[in-house]
Formats: sequence, structure tokens, C-alpha cells
Amino acid sequence: MLIFVTGAAGFIGSHLCERLCARGDDVIGYDNFDTFYPRAEKEKNLARLRSEPRFSLVEGDIRDHHALERVFAEKHPEMVVHLAALAGVRPSLAEPARYADVNVVGTQRVFDASRAHGVARFVFGSSSSVYGGDSQPPFKESDPCLKPLSPYAATKRANELMLYTAHHLYAVDITCLRFFTVFGPRQRPDLAIHKFARLMAAAKPIQLYGDGSTSRDYTYIDDIIDGVVAAIDQPRAAKPGYRIYNLGGSRTTTLKQLVDLVAKALAMKPTIETLPEQPGDMTRTLADVTLSGRELGYAPKVSMEEGIRRFADWWRSLE
Repeated sequence: MLIFVTGAAGFIGSHLCERLCARGDDVIGYDNFDTFYPRAEKEKNLARLRSEPRFSLVEGDIRDHHALERVFAEKHPEMVVHLAALAGVRPSLAEPARYADVNVVGTQRVFDASRAHGVARFVFGSSSSVYGGDSQPPFKESDPCLKPLSPYAATKRANELMLYTAHHLYAVDITCLRFFTVFGPRQRPDLAIHKFARLMAAAKPIQLYGDGSTSRDYTYIDDIIDGVVAAIDQPRAAKPGYRIYNLGGSRTTTLKQLVDLVAKALAMKPTIETLPEQPGDMTRTLADVTLSGRELGYAPKVSMEEGIRRFADWWRSLE
């Protein structure tokens, strides 16, 4: 199968492209190397893929409909996995208009190109952040998700609603995957585990917002990729469907526990600086994976402790 993957140079995207190529799919990666974090980091993500004959990379912006049109007209992908986005809850507070432009307009552009070229299946990388002020853990896909707590969360929920409308109007098969705090080797440098490791190694204080009791459902990258591949491989029904699935670790780890786990795995002593809680942050996330387990066979396998150990091994390999 020929699969078009946006955000291919990112953390999740690069892991997905490697998995797809390894099993025999041909992959067209698409990325604009946004300056949210250094291009050099994304080039490292692509190191293995650069020598992979089944992989090709096109550099372009998801808002550029001319660039997308050229790729689809030349390559004729059979499926789209749309992972590209401006990520991050806190940065979105400072640039809500830019987040809306990239995430909302960009997603519409990718879908429009897909539909124009007869792509019948579209898999979208959503986020657990869509569960806002009207959801209680464990979060279920049936929750209304009408009260997102950040501009980033609002754009992801808007994407899900846009894609439902597209499914309804154009009979395209749509799957939205809500990722819960993904971590592991090649994690984005701005995310907690990677940031904590970097700060501890530099003997700098870790800034913790609140008293350390907030908790997240952290999900190891291999488990997330298992879920994405299962969605790609899900047998097509007689009629195109619209589905939303949680992909999470289905357990919680507090911020304080997370610092302790990273410190232990790296054999380092953290220095903590406590700051007020941040607006837009959720106090607790937890995925109910009953639906994704039943319909995708999704079952997270990597424990938090094992995942942190694997991250630490990767971190040491960079030295």
C-alpha cells in the first residue's frame, strides 16, 4: 500500500514511517520542518528513513494546496495518515491564531487534496486534550468534548468535527485517534520527560507547575504505533465509517512520580522549582481503551517503568 504521512519528520510520524516501511508499505512523508523545535532534531528522526528505499520525503506546508496537489497528482497515495500539526498546550496560549491557521486550515487542505484524488481512507492524529471541562476520567470517546481548555485542544476538536462533516458529505472513511501523552526515544524536546532529562543533565532546576499531584496517562511510542497501524489495517466496512478511538496507556502517573522515575533511570538527582499551575493544563488524564481494544485489538504493553528505562537508554546513546 502507498501511504501519505504528514508530519513524517516528527516524533510519532518518523516512528510510524519506519514501522510501515519495515512491513512492506511504501510511504510518502510530508513535513515542513517547522521551527517549533530545531530542524537538526527532525533530521535525526529521519536518519534511518533516508536510506529506506520504500520511503520518500516531500518538504512542504500542509496549508499549501498547490504543493499538496502536486504530491497527490504525481504519487497517487491510497491512504492518508495526517499527523502534522502545531503541537503543545502552553505555546498555543501565546499564538492562538497561528494554531488555528496551521491545524484547522492545514487539516482542511490535506483532506481536500485527498478527496480530490479519490483517497478513500483518512486517519487523523487527534489528542487527549480534546477532553476538557466536561469530561471526567477515565475519558470515553462518547464524551461530548464541548469545553476544551486551550487553543490547541480547540483546534484538535475542531478537526474531528470537520472530518465528521467531510465523512457525512463525501462518504470518506475517517478514523480519529486520540493520543494520550506519548513518550519514548526521539520524543519532542519540549515535552516533560525529555525536558526533565536535559535539565537534570545540565544540573539546572526542573520547573514544576503546581504541587506535583497533577497526573497524566503516559503512552509509550511503540504502543501508539501499534494502535495507528491497527487503524490503518482495520477492515473496511460495506459503508464508509467515522470512528474515534482513544490510544493511551490506561494508567496515571503524577508529575512528582514522573520526575522520580526519570531521575532513577538516569541516576541523577533533580532540583525542583515550584511554580503556580498553568492555565490550559488538565489536572488528570486517563484513557478508557475499551472501544479501541474491542474494535482495533489495541492493548498497551509497555509499562511506565520499562518505557522510561528505554527512553533513558536512548538518551545515553546521544552522549
